[in-house]
Amino acid sequence: QVQLVESGGGLVQPGGSLRLSCAASGRHFSIYTMGWYRQAPGKQRELVAASTSGGSTNYADSVKGRFTISRDNAKNTVYLQMNSLKSEDTAVYYCNARRGVVEFWGQGTQVTVSS
Repeated sequence: QVQLVESGGGLVQPGGSLRLSCAASGRHFSIYTMGWYRQAPGKQRELVAASTSGGSTNYADSVKGRFTISRDNAKNTVYLQMNSLKSEDTAVYYCNARRGVVEFWGQGTQVTVSS
């Protein structure tokens, strides 16, 4: 069992930055693919960025060059650095841990980009 707790969301102006954190409890954090997803009102949840246990990363086209995912396996934490934020980035952001068919979700943190 893995428990995930996100933090770092909030209100930011367009062009601003935020860093989300996801702290994981449980064992073997390093073997999981860690991902950040988001869900805007009326839309489906979508993958934003992911970091595999082997160190590979991938990003949604809409955030490439603006967002960076990183992980600290010693701290059981994954981060999402979000720069040059746009209004369309407004959503609830969820942390996900996945290995095979087993996955865990955090409770989500709200990110609102507005002037």
